Amino acid sequence: MTEPAKNLPPIGEVFNPHSPEYMLDPVSQCLALAERGALVWYEPWQAWMMTRMDDIMACWKTEPLSSDFYDWEFAPPRPPEEEWSNFERALIGHSLLADHDHHRLVRRVTAPAFSRNVVDKIQAKIEPEIRKLFEELGEPEEFDYIEKIAFHIPFISITRMVGIPEKYWPQIKQVIMTFTETWNPTISDEQRESARQDSNQAIDIIKEVIAERRSAPVQDDFLSTLLRIEVENEGFEEGDIITLILALIGAGADTTLVAQQWSVYALLKNNRDQIDKALATPESFTNAFCEINRWGVSSKMGFARYAPRDMEFMGERLRKGVMVLMMPHLKDHDPSYFENPEQFDVERVFEPDALFGYGPRFCIGAALAKRQLYLTISELFKRFPNIDLAEEPTRDDTDHNAVVFKRLMLKTNCALSRPQS
Repeated sequence: MTEPAKNLPPIGEVFNPHSPEYMLDPVSQCLALAERGALVWYEPWQAWMMTRMDDIMACWKTEPLSSDFYDWEFAPPRPPEEEWSNFERALIGHSLLADHDHHRLVRRVTAPAFSRNVVDKIQAKIEPEIRKLFEELGEPEEFDYIEKIAFHIPFISITRMVGIPEKYWPQIKQVIMTFTETWNPTISDEQRESARQDSNQAIDIIKEVIAERRSAPVQDDFLSTLLRIEVENEGFEEGDIITLILALIGAGADTTLVAQQWSVYALLKNNRDQIDKALATPESFTNAFCEINRWGVSSKMGFARYAPRDMEFMGERLRKGVMVLMMPHLKDHDPSYFENPEQFDVERVFEPDALFGYGPRFCIGAALAKRQLYLTISELFKRFPNIDLAEEPTRDDTDHNAVVFKRLMLKTNCALSRPQS
């Protein structure tokens, strides 16, 4: 194994992302894990942890490890194709865990659906809805940002941006909360299976929406764009459309809820001169969000990969099926990687910008996610220029994947903005 930890406590004692200590101070634990070496055995999860950014980026780019959940040594048996549920058909047969060639095909043919032109058109659809959300809020003295704003953004995204009709919202909203649990190797089999049933139900709805859309096309949402791409590109099938929509609804909405909380918290917790810099343009916010994510260190785990065979990897002998977690957030407060890491600077240079991955597995929906976030945060500060934290938020330890807040109470200080009589 990596350089032996002689006279050091067991790794599980210095790094435990589900501990109360990590919830309050993840930085010290992340640094302690990174100090153990480039590839560290983490006994509690029976997994190797990749700690260095150069190695992580090389792994993203060259893909020497498998991203197929069923290649994990502790995964349930891979079902035969004739027994696939909707979820297995999406997970195995299409773009989530498809073979490399098909994954690259999906990325190539769907790139126009994520272009700047498409993002601008989608902005025109969701911006009025975000304004309406704030108009309904009014001017309270205090409010919980998570309850009143953040929780409503997935509805706007799914109905206006993706193109799922509002009538399906009550049935599909559960998958927002559970989709990323479907392949999380650190939770119980029962929890994963429950999440998969949520996804199966969501896929039934998506298939019904696709059938409706084929008979009555709409031209200006993400689903319509994917249906046009399907017609024009051999090899891109309805299953790929379902998988991409499911990922946008599930993974996209889940990560957006986390991003909403931390963006507001970070901008209010630090020097207020950072707010105008961050929100000057969509491009400036793209960079600012990298800094928000770096400063906040909200991640609990990394990106899971699995050894496809017994193999030598980074100087270690990996058994087939063992999990390898890429942990890019460990670098975020490392002074050898970032100068003055304790300082919050939205103009900090990120080169390369690997927040949404790198290489063939770069998150294809990153531009959509960042634009949606920019519009919401901009509207918040436009309406409440003197807004501030009403209290230090309490961390919520129930989220399996990220450090989040139970509530985020804000003081609007509207009286300070009104002209004095």
